[in-house]
Amino acid sequence: MATTTIKMKNHKARKLSGRGIQVLACCLFYGLVSCENQKNEWQSLFNGKDLEGWAAKFHHHKYGDNYGDTFRVVDEKIQVNYDKYTKFNNRFGHLFYKEPFSSYHLKFEYRFTDQWMDDAPGYAYRNSGIMFHSQDPKTILKEQDWPISVEYQMLADAGEGARPTGNMCSPGTEVFYKGEMDPRHCISSSSDTYAWDEWVKADLIVYGDSLVIHKVNGKTVLEYTRPQIGGGVANGYDLAIKIDGKALTKGYIALQAEGQGVEFKNIKIRKINDIQ
Repeated sequence: MATTTIKMKNHKARKLSGRGIQVLACCLFYGLVSCENQKNEWQSLFNGKDLEGWAAKFHHHKYGDNYGDTFRVVDEKIQVNYDKYTKFNNRFGHLFYKEPFSSYHLKFEYRFTDQWMDDAPGYAYRNSGIMFHSQDPKTILKEQDWPISVEYQMLADAGEGARPTGNMCSPGTEVFYKGEMDPRHCISSSSDTYAWDEWVKADLIVYGDSLVIHKVNGKTVLEYTRPQIGGGVANGYDLAIKIDGKALTKGYIALQAEGQGVEFKNIKIRKINDIQ
């Protein structure tokens, strides 16, 4: 019995040693990212058929009113379409996914269409985005223009020189860039400029309220840290919601509509662990 016990212990030790090597190799490869992230599976946020799990909120309208059928599904893509509008009238819209997320890797693809509302603000031309760490859409007031959130901003060539995509904008929020609080509403990425009708692959990697990484076509183009409530731009919000300095540890994800036609597809997410 003693001999058997020793053999079993040695066998377990060898197994543990092998697993230890795997863990060490994994951690060396992924750096600060926990190896446990590999166990998390990708989850599709869009079923390709309808807007199940999503709800709209437009400026001037109550939560749940998808004004003008702006957000719709066409050929297995979520499309922002203005063919039922006569005037844009600052109807900034956002399509929110039903649940909040904290630390995750979001993947999606997008391209713009040739549809543009002439009375929309000029900056919105070939401009859209994905909002994240947003306030609960049910707390957004009828006359609130932008959700308190952080934005992965999407831009395309407008015929006026370089125009990178994968930028960061901050309605009602602030971030730290290169170790310091950055007062700018938008921070440009290092990406190339892409044609408006070209499909672009985007990655957004968020570690709670610590690190945020933007990727474009597989390349890291922007990193920043410590997203928190603060700053301006958002208007008409409930004062009880905007607590400046409050860390944004989690929030809702939303697709943006601000006068420019755009399409989204292959929207999926994988939950990850916080940086150790």
